Amino acid sequence: MVSRIGFLGVVARVFLWAFLLCLAAVVVYPLLWMVLNGFKTNGEIFGSPFSLPSHWSFDSYRKAWNRGVSDYLTTSVLVTVTSTVATVFVSAWAAYGLTRVNIPFSRLTTGVILGGLMLAPSVALVPLVKMFQAMGLYNSFWALLILYTAFRVPFTTFLIRAYMLDLPREVDEAAEMDGCGRWTAFWRIILPMCKPIITSTVLLHILFAWNEYLFAMVFTSGAGVQTLPVGLMSLMSKHGTEFPVVFAGMAIAAFPVVLLFFAGQRHIVKGLADGVGK
Repeated sequence: MVSRIGFLGVVARVFLWAFLLCLAAVVVYPLLWMVLNGFKTNGEIFGSPFSLPSHWSFDSYRKAWNRGVSDYLTTSVLVTVTSTVATVFVSAWAAYGLTRVNIPFSRLTTGVILGGLMLAPSVALVPLVKMFQAMGLYNSFWALLILYTAFRVPFTTFLIRAYMLDLPREVDEAAEMDGCGRWTAFWRIILPMCKPIITSTVLLHILFAWNEYLFAMVFTSGAGVQTLPVGLMSLMSKHGTEFPVVFAGMAIAAFPVVLLFFAGQRHIVKGLADGVGK
């Protein structure tokens, strides 16, 4: 009986590993195929799409970089970094006020902020375009910064607030006895204690801002302010017959966020599990 249970456990483990390996292949192979196609020629892509390149050359990657991908990458990095800092700071400060400070109508305020989760970006496109045109912010870096921050603050606030609710109140009392003001307590005590959820929200926002397409397409049209998703569409329309260049541009765009995801996936799961999962 014991040996039978042990045999079934081994079989179950083998099936589990086989399933995980198949799942990994489904996720990794398209990325690897995209990278390899950047080394091929048009003839190789159509003639032998699943084979290795006959000649390893970075010419397609060099062409993609010189044909605008470098500018798109710079814009995406700038928008992603600034919007991440703004979103996480505003959300953490809002979560601190909603959980650690006695303010009037706190429940109503929480409901209004979290109600932003129900607002679909596509519904607000027309009024937002008119508003940004009137303010002179249309087709500018500031338009994307404001939009990415505004539409992600409710979700990020929700996550950080859920984490802060479980922090002990004694920490605030000890900080007050030591003469710490609200800002000092938030910056030096509460925020370091929220490091797991802060890390998770930072990574989640980076993944969102890096891949966001709708706002970037509608609110930017100049080559100097287009992010990678929109820039790659422009690259495909201009050089659509040069498939190795297109694949090379896609590989360059995907590399930073894929590397970040694999490096930080454990922090995402840990932060969400320690916060919302409590």
